[in-house]
Amino acid sequence: MDTEKKETKEINKLSLLIMVVIVLLVLIGGTVYYIFHQRQKMDELEQMYVLDKETMEDDLNEISLKYEGAKFKVSNDSLLSLLTTEEAKVQRLQEELRTVKATNTQEISRLKKELQTLRKIMRNYVEQIDSLYQVNEQLTKEKNEAVKKYQQASSTASTLKKEKEKLTERVTLASRLDATGITVTPVNSRGKPAKVIKKMEQFVVDFRIAKNITAPVGEKMVYVRIMKPDDDILVKSRADVFTFEGKEINYSMKKLIEYDGEELPVTMYWNIEEFLSPGTYRVDIFVDGNQIGRQNFTLEK
Repeated sequence: MDTEKKETKEINKLSLLIMVVIVLLVLIGGTVYYIFHQRQKMDELEQMYVLDKETMEDDLNEISLKYEGAKFKVSNDSLLSLLTTEEAKVQRLQEELRTVKATNTQEISRLKKELQTLRKIMRNYVEQIDSLYQVNEQLTKEKNEAVKKYQQASSTASTLKKEKEKLTERVTLASRLDATGITVTPVNSRGKPAKVIKKMEQFVVDFRIAKNITAPVGEKMVYVRIMKPDDDILVKSRADVFTFEGKEINYSMKKLIEYDGEELPVTMYWNIEEFLSPGTYRVDIFVDGNQIGRQNFTLEK
């Protein structure tokens, strides 16, 4: 009887041990499968990141080659300098992309946004070069016609010269930027619109630089002059000047922008630290040595 009980206990212990072993095997197998599955997913993601980086490298190489090709078509020194500057930005981005790890998704995302901007600017340059090429072809044709007519009669040549000057002037005017939707909002210390002068802490100047595919793209300095009712300019320092029509004039504030030929919103802030009198004020906006916009606004007591 005791022998049977002992055998039963031994059988129960063996069964329990077998069950424990089976459970452990199942857990180990599940863990191995999970680790293998996760590793497989990580490998797939890493391959995707590598392919994404290689695609970006190919895009940058393509943009760089297009800039190289475009420089051979350009004889204008200013445009050639702009192309060289943008090409240097592409090369800088290529170097950054070359050193960054494909798995650094945050840095890759930043570089991808810069790539999109560079591609957009490059596309604008190509359109601009094509446009200038067509204009140049037209001007060359007109010049040849003018020379031929000049040989026939000096009076006819004089007329053609004036026509050419008008055409050149139209091309120059077409490349100038234009500020639209200009608004000036006085705000208080909480950034809320203020109507009473003594509560005004800032002028918020908002405007949009209109789309212009013929205008040079890249970095541009925007100057804003705020003129008081007595025609004096609001300035922080009388040394704050820029050149306009051959003269040095004061500006109230300035801001560096990156213009790519598309419409660009701009906001600038003037901290009010001087006495303001009621009356009509005027905001003038300047870019590339040209006045591109003007807007009056009135302050009441």
